[in-house]
Parts: sequence; C-alpha cells; structure tokens
Amino acid sequence: MIVRAAGPADAEALAAIYGHHALTGFGTFEEVPPSPEEMERRRLAVVERGLPYLVAEDAGQVLGFAYAAPFRARAAYRYTVEDSVYVAPEAIGRGVGKAVLGAVLAACEAAGMRQVVAVIGDSQNAGSIGLHRSLGFQDAGVGRSFGYKLGRWVDIVWMQKALNGGDSRAPDAPGLELSGH
Repeated sequence: MIVRAAGPADAEALAAIYGHHALTGFGTFEEVPPSPEEMERRRLAVVERGLPYLVAEDAGQVLGFAYAAPFRARAAYRYTVEDSVYVAPEAIGRGVGKAVLGAVLAACEAAGMRQVVAVIGDSQNAGSIGLHRSLGFQDAGVGRSFGYKLGRWVDIVWMQKALNGGDSRAPDAPGLELSGH
C-alpha cells in the first residue's frame, strides 16, 4: 500500500468511497453522494490552501482517503484544521485509515498547524474513534443528537490532537490564509 497526493484522476474513486458512507453510515452527515466533479472541486479547495488531501492505494486501487481542511473561516482559527478520513468498505480493518490519516497529520505538522480537530459522526463509531485515539487524539466532547440520518438521531464526537507543541508557545508560522474576520 502506498500513500500519495490525490489528483484529478482519483475523483471517481473518491466519489465512490465517500458516496458509500453518505448512503449507508454516520461518518458523514451528508445524505446525497456528491458527484466526482464535486469531489474534485472539494479536493482543489483543500490543496489550494496548501493542505494535504491524500489517498491510500494498493495495486492501483484507491482504498481510502484523508485530508485536512480549515476548521473555521475566522482568522483566529488559522492554526487549526479539521481532519476527514474515509475507507472503502472492502478495505476497512486493513490499516488504510491509519496510514492515510497518519500521513495527513505529518503534513499538517510540517505546515505549522497547532491543532487538529476530528468531528466524528456517531458516538457508536468505534472504528473512527479508535483510529483517532491510536494516532494520539484525545476526547474533547460529545454533541448529543446533532443530526438525524437513516431514521435515528446521531451524535458527534469531538476529538483533538495538538501538533508542534499545541498551545505551549506562540505560533512561529503565519498559519492558514482565511477569509473571515
């Protein structure tokens, strides 16, 4: 398995993996799968900010993807990103998520980020919660019944990981360029 930067040619695979989760799970609160064109637009929005959008691939097949996006648009959040990770159903449990998300975290650290937030759909999502814990994330809270999907109310689990010393000192890099005030 290799981890590499996602590109335009991966849009179909990204849409298929994400679409599966949109239709069948709680890892995303999106209910209508986006098109490959929309997935490519979203990918570009991430990489144009200098943030990582990576895929894990084996024998030419994309098995999963992860990326980091700005947490919020306000300037004070410029050192905080939110991660996302999705794995093809046939590849779950094979270390794909850990490989690709671990590489995203390393890229965020290299970019000078200080905090990574995970907003995990479903407090019963043991796989994603366990993955994040295995990569050093700590629990930051639970939002009860934030969404309604597939016939039930769904929680979100907040987790957080400090990078580059977190809040132990002032930032030494400019952070992300954000449009908000």
